[in-house]
Amino acid sequence: MKLKSVFVLLVVFVLALTACQPSQDVEETEVSVEETEVSVEETEGVVEETEAVAEETEESDSSLPAACLEDELGCAVIQAGETIKIGMGAPLLGDYAMFGIDISQGVSLAFQMDDGFEGWTYELVAEDTGGSPEAGAAVANKMVTDPTVVAIAGHIFSGSTEAAMPIYEKAGLPMMSPSATEPTLTQRGSTVFNRLAFTDADQGKFAADLLFNELGFTKIAVMHDGGSYGQGLADVVRAEFEALGGEVVAYEAITTGEADYVAPLSAVAAAEPEAVYFGGYAAEAIVMMNQWSQAGLDGVLFFGCDGTYGVEFTDKTGPNGEGAIAVSLVPPDSDEKTAFDQAYFDAFGTEAGELSAFSWSSYDTGGVLIAAIEKVAFVEGDTLFVPRSALVEAVRTSDYVGLTGLIKCDAVGECNASGPTFYEVVDGVWVPLD
Repeated sequence: MKLKSVFVLLVVFVLALTACQPSQDVEETEVSVEETEVSVEETEGVVEETEAVAEETEESDSSLPAACLEDELGCAVIQAGETIKIGMGAPLLGDYAMFGIDISQGVSLAFQMDDGFEGWTYELVAEDTGGSPEAGAAVANKMVTDPTVVAIAGHIFSGSTEAAMPIYEKAGLPMMSPSATEPTLTQRGSTVFNRLAFTDADQGKFAADLLFNELGFTKIAVMHDGGSYGQGLADVVRAEFEALGGEVVAYEAITTGEADYVAPLSAVAAAEPEAVYFGGYAAEAIVMMNQWSQAGLDGVLFFGCDGTYGVEFTDKTGPNGEGAIAVSLVPPDSDEKTAFDQAYFDAFGTEAGELSAFSWSSYDTGGVLIAAIEKVAFVEGDTLFVPRSALVEAVRTSDYVGLTGLIKCDAVGECNASGPTFYEVVDGVWVPLD
């Protein structure tokens, strides 16, 4: 080693100095030489230990399958007895819990009804976000620390999804959201974010067309809850309705979580709209509907979105919700849908679609992720390997037929090109709009 050569030169140099120095310095020089020898020996020991660690690391890396060594992000390594984990960030408590509960149940059911892969089963790991961006980021940071989490079913709300996306991007965890529909989410260059639901841009365009061309309204008001999802929808409807030749006579924001919306509703009523479009969620829509008459909006149509659809709206508005319109993701009738509906009820004691419109799209989300995982995963010995970069690509190139139809992702992760279905409340029940 080079250190030994340095030591030899040092000794020669020290001996040369000794011949020229007084005798009283010889002892000090000898001590210095001995210390140098010790230092060299210690250094050699450190170098040998470092080389041993490096050799051990190389041996450990070389024990991985070639597909993992070649994958830019490596592999998720799942031992026998462990599960293949799919993460989710969703509101599981509070005003928006019906969405998170329904979607988590739909994904879980897809995993329960699947046979698993080569002896490994799938497990949904759902964490509560309350629907907020801050909690969405916190959940994402927690998910990426678990090496057995291979993909994300979600997130659920657009704001929460937006906050989580950069974290999953850095970690290389593919996302498939059944419900995050804010239009710009797929325009940010993310390689990991995909969505199964149609976008808010699509929904808003169809809603404006229905209001103007089918229902014949020329003057509407537009309201929203200030969130990425709600305001995004409202902006699309306003722009599209005006582009069709209609007039938006009021544009009003509300604060989420309030118990009284009479003031903003009264301001809208003063503009005398024929209909009010609302971008937001059922919790606020319910309060608004129950104060509709008080605010002077009798005879004015309430037109909601997929965030307002669900049994909670009809249960909590009663007669006040009669005639309201909203968007649903309920798929057309089929043998597969009938089987799913029965399985959902048997598993959870609730009808599919009661809690939200996302029962079916969440089930398909689970199916898409299962298909992508099984496309790239492989087993060696008693270990399952899932190449991470390959899985990101497999999810982005999904071509899957589910309950909601063909799920085929484009280059930016839009995976459902079908339009929405509109429903109205008739005798307290959501029925397809005629």
